[in-house]
Amino acid sequence: MKIFHSKRVSNSRSDNRQAAPRTKSGPMDEKRPCGRKWVWLVAIVVAFALCGTVAEAQLKTPEIGSAGSRFGAVPPSEWVAGELRPLHDVDGREVFMNRLAQRKPDRLHRPADELVGLDVDALIASSTAEALALKDATRLVPIVFVAASDPVTDGLVESLARPGGNVTGVTNIAPVLAGKRLELLKETIPKLARVAVLWDSQDPNSAQHWKESQFAARELGLQLYSMQVSSVDKLEGAFKEAIKERIGALSVTPSALVTAYPKLVTDLATKHRLPAIFDRSEFVASGGLMSYGPDPAEPYRRAAAIVDKILKGAKPADIPIEQPTKFELVINLKAAKQIGLTIPPIVLMRATKVVK
Repeated sequence: MKIFHSKRVSNSRSDNRQAAPRTKSGPMDEKRPCGRKWVWLVAIVVAFALCGTVAEAQLKTPEIGSAGSRFGAVPPSEWVAGELRPLHDVDGREVFMNRLAQRKPDRLHRPADELVGLDVDALIASSTAEALALKDATRLVPIVFVAASDPVTDGLVESLARPGGNVTGVTNIAPVLAGKRLELLKETIPKLARVAVLWDSQDPNSAQHWKESQFAARELGLQLYSMQVSSVDKLEGAFKEAIKERIGALSVTPSALVTAYPKLVTDLATKHRLPAIFDRSEFVASGGLMSYGPDPAEPYRRAAAIVDKILKGAKPADIPIEQPTKFELVINLKAAKQIGLTIPPIVLMRATKVVK
């Protein structure tokens, strides 16, 4: 620009026929180079400023918010952020939601509003209750749930193929697996006739499990006994009543209540010598007999892939709900020995992991 400007000034002075007209204050050309110089300078400054703004926007670290129910000792946002870091520079932020509060939706609204107020790029919900609370709090921020049992029935999405709105995620098809757990109990105890189902009517996910268990029990020729428990102080009494009813085994449905007290539930099952099956291996780690359910890490990998699509511009409304593809059967032989139970070899052969 400097060279071009100098040439133009030189040419105008060497050719009298093209001399600029004069005004009372002097030739116009004497002022134009300086004026143009400032115009170019301002243009350059503005261009750099705009480039800096764009670069700053591009370098902004995406933030993932989590409703705070924990997967082991790590918040769901950190699990998803960890999966995303090879693809994006991301941070995880969390607002803690007590698991017991999940059974009372009105207690979830305040932390949900607080989380939305953090101005994150996407929200992670690790349960149906959390996802519903976040959906009530915002219709703009993308919400990705990690473990919803029946997202259509629960009102999270319009359909599995086309969720609609700002919510999508991964379903754990938990109610469908309720029957599989009863089937495993019967294979483990061939003469089994009566099974108790520990469930919480205040937890939608747990209630759905109870309903699905009844359908499966009829096909398997099993009689079910309802162990409906809504608070921790009623757990021990419920086990005592089940023993009086000559129950042969126990199926524990996933709920906020039992998740909050895994050691207590497994200890009560051992104390009353009840073979029990759970939905997650963390219960086996706490002393439970066996568990069957989706690979616990897979939903977070899949949720991370969904968040990746969202960060790249995809809309949650257009991202289909995903389902688990990997399942694990974990058996605790030490727990079996404590209650005097021998696990049939055919069941052991199917185990993903055996704890000795």
